[in-house]
Amino acid sequence: MYQLLNGIRILDLTRLLPGGYASQLLADLGAEVLKVEDPWQGDYLRWMKPYLPGTKESALYWALNRNKKSLTLNLKSSDGRKTFLRLVTKYDVVLEGFRPGVMDSLGLSYKELQKVNPSVILCSISGYGQSGPYNRRSGHDINYLALSGALNLTGQAAGAPVPPAVQVADIGGGALMAVTGILSAYIARLQTGRGQYIDVSMLDGVISWMAMLYAQQAVEDSPVKRGEGILNGGEVCYGIYETRDARFMSLGALEPKFWQAFCQAIDRNDLADKQFTHDPSVLSEVQTIFKTRTQEEWTAFFNDKDVCCEPVLELSEVRNHPQIQARNLFDLLRHPNGMLVEVLSNPLKFAEKVELPNQIPPRLGEHTREILQDLRFTPEEIKMYERAEIE
Repeated sequence: MYQLLNGIRILDLTRLLPGGYASQLLADLGAEVLKVEDPWQGDYLRWMKPYLPGTKESALYWALNRNKKSLTLNLKSSDGRKTFLRLVTKYDVVLEGFRPGVMDSLGLSYKELQKVNPSVILCSISGYGQSGPYNRRSGHDINYLALSGALNLTGQAAGAPVPPAVQVADIGGGALMAVTGILSAYIARLQTGRGQYIDVSMLDGVISWMAMLYAQQAVEDSPVKRGEGILNGGEVCYGIYETRDARFMSLGALEPKFWQAFCQAIDRNDLADKQFTHDPSVLSEVQTIFKTRTQEEWTAFFNDKDVCCEPVLELSEVRNHPQIQARNLFDLLRHPNGMLVEVLSNPLKFAEKVELPNQIPPRLGEHTREILQDLRFTPEEIKMYERAEIE
């Protein structure tokens, strides 16, 4: 048994979602992740509702911070910056999510980090990237989706754009791109000994997810529109249909064989050649058919048929689905008070036996003394440090 990323040490300066998700993925795989948090509040996510039952601890924080350590450090003080630079000599990666310019203003630019550790990897996650007229502009997931064009393509043709429930730009455009960049830079460093600076823009990342849409836009005369494309509600064979009990089924019969299997299953072979028709009467006919059964009945009906038709589940139903249970996508962490806290597990599955750590999220500053001792602070220096942090 071994940990895949054993030996990689990461200083995590990020807060909230993108950085927290990225560093948790790396921590789950065995990287040593140290959250460096300010002493007065730490990661904002710690204090956000909803709380775990009977506590003032955020369930959201528990979802994104397992397998990490926490050190409190005031980067705005000269002593804090000196301590951070001592840490950089012992770590491989620095991950930060400040607005562009903040690391420079703290005296912790990539150039300054290189002075103490020439092989250090610095990864910056920001909304719009380190360059361009928007580089210091504030934003959130919905803004990046809006500028990418993705938001305008989400929703019904006759309605307004609909924000997705999942933070696509934060996770897909930010966190996953950061993990890819960090691992790529680390592999390159093993070969060259050189560090790297990685500039991750959540807007850039989400635009890259839209490669097929932009390719389609470039060659077709009519623009790609909300609710009218092949994969966003414009085809009868690929869409969402309401059932008799006012729930929904997802039909993904995109390939001809799946559409034909669907038509055969519902005993409507007369629709087999109408897969990509834009005749409103065909859509209406399929809508009427789905309303003849409840969601549960349709789920049972299609269970043994190769049709690509699945129920649209409520969030509370997902953990009980047999496929989800078989893949062990939920895990339990034991809170110090004995309570079991349910969290999502790491989604990666490996054929060879690897050790995946499963430690609870750290309390604010929980590992400060341990880290300072590792930096060879004397007992007197540690006492002075702790007094300064309180003040």
